[in-house]
Amino acid sequence: MARILAATTVASLKWRKSTYSGDPEIGTCVELAPAGGMRGVRDSKNPDGPALAFSVGELRALLGAVKNGDLDL
Repeated sequence: MARILAATTVASLKWRKSTYSGDPEIGTCVELAPAGGMRGVRDSKNPDGPALAFSVGELRALLGAVKNGDLDL
């Protein structure tokens, strides 16, 4: 289950953007950061906005579902 990261935690993490995120001008970028035993996820066009934290297993499951198209609308 995803958890919301506190703003102070978000600001202190070392975020990195995937090279597969696409054109930053379009705004389709996602950033990840290690957060203790969790992984933080945020929208790169809103770095001061909310961020979620997932366990490594949860993040793997989420990424697998995205890659398989299971979450396509």
